[in-house]
Amino acid sequence: MDPMSDVLAGMHVRSFGYGRLEIGAPWGVSYERHDASLGMILEGDCLLSIGDSGGLTPLSAGDCFLIVHGDAHALRDNAATPLIPFRQILKDRLKPYGGSGARTVLIGGWFNFDELSSHPLTKLLPPMIHISAAQAAALGLGETLTMMARETSGSAPGARSVVSRLAEVLFIQMVRAYVATEMNDRPGWLGALGDRAIGSALRLMHMRPAQAWTVKSLADEIGLSRSAFAHRFRALVGEAPMEYLTTWRMHKACRLLRGSDQRLGEIAHLVGYDSDAAFNRAFKRALGVSPGQYRTSGARHGFMQTQEPIE
Repeated sequence: MDPMSDVLAGMHVRSFGYGRLEIGAPWGVSYERHDASLGMILEGDCLLSIGDSGGLTPLSAGDCFLIVHGDAHALRDNAATPLIPFRQILKDRLKPYGGSGARTVLIGGWFNFDELSSHPLTKLLPPMIHISAAQAAALGLGETLTMMARETSGSAPGARSVVSRLAEVLFIQMVRAYVATEMNDRPGWLGALGDRAIGSALRLMHMRPAQAWTVKSLADEIGLSRSAFAHRFRALVGEAPMEYLTTWRMHKACRLLRGSDQRLGEIAHLVGYDSDAAFNRAFKRALGVSPGQYRTSGARHGFMQTQEPIE
């Protein structure tokens, strides 16, 4: 498995909710913080704001956006329109909202993931990915967006399950689209995948995390001197090789702790530690709790949830 697929496969959705709004101006809706949020504009235009930044991003029909870190955000027809929490619209779903002005149709969705804090992607992506309608068509997102629009427009049996799975696909497609169009010349793990030498080193770490890698052994594998490899890796990835390897090992350990019944000693060996004690020290240093505490601190298996569409 290539590193991109390996990392994305580790993003286990614990829950997903969504709502569809068909609304006339004036209108403004605020959304709470989640692990990640996405939105699609099916008809009309609106403005997106994130947190308290004060900035406004214009969105048009066919556009989609991904708020990678799940910050609270708002959508509205006009910068001056007051906001109503989406939770309130859910509560008063039979109460009319909006006006008789220009019509907008949109889908808003939100994810919660398992082990997101340890995931390598969380510190490598921008706060928001915005893909225009033209970019979506060029990058192959069109079919997914069309299916999302169709499944949220009615009440076909199983529609909510279909939408939740399409949302996962769309999340991956949007991240991949960002990598393809924006990351080639930027520092970070995603951009480094395109470098022959450093990309090879990353693939080795992902394929064989249990191996007792050192900076020298990785450098030897890819045909660079130790110093040249260390310098190039830090320049492209933004951290030292062993620092990145530890982050990846801890992420793999998190997945195994909550997704399997393997003993701690077995997990320690699978992620490159010869003893339980060494694994415990590294894990607690990275996550602030012991592996045993982490394993018992939450639900073991992910599940999918959706909200009823709001129309």
